[in-house]
Amino acid sequence: MILEKEIFQKLCNKVVSADPAIRFAGISDEDGELLAFAERENLSPLLTPEERAQYAITAATRQFTRLRWESHLGNIHYASSHYAKLIRATIPITDDNNRLVFVLLMSFDVGTANYHKIIVKNVIPLVDSYREHLLVSIQK
Repeated sequence: MILEKEIFQKLCNKVVSADPAIRFAGISDEDGELLAFAERENLSPLLTPEERAQYAITAATRQFTRLRWESHLGNIHYASSHYAKLIRATIPITDDNNRLVFVLLMSFDVGTANYHKIIVKNVIPLVDSYREHLLVSIQK
């Protein structure tokens, strides 16, 4: 379990350092339990730890629901929400049977115009490079 926690933490740390506009990265399991997270240095979080945990649960539920529509709409790469104080994005991490296993949760500074490019060019390839290690952790 310690090795798995290290993998989750490394991924979160790398996501946060992928671009200065990224405020937060966390990874939850399919039930929404937050397994690890990282925040940008000197960040004043907008949510309490309890609110962050609640967000992880609702984000996992939403991702599970979105996966249902993939047979009609195609694969989901990420979903985003724009709030007055930040931009949030979630990236589903599925197994080989397209079953939701993990959700990467992220937030960006409000007004980050290039968040799509950051996600597609920096974050998704990073998640893909960790995918095999993440999926091995659930097979134990």
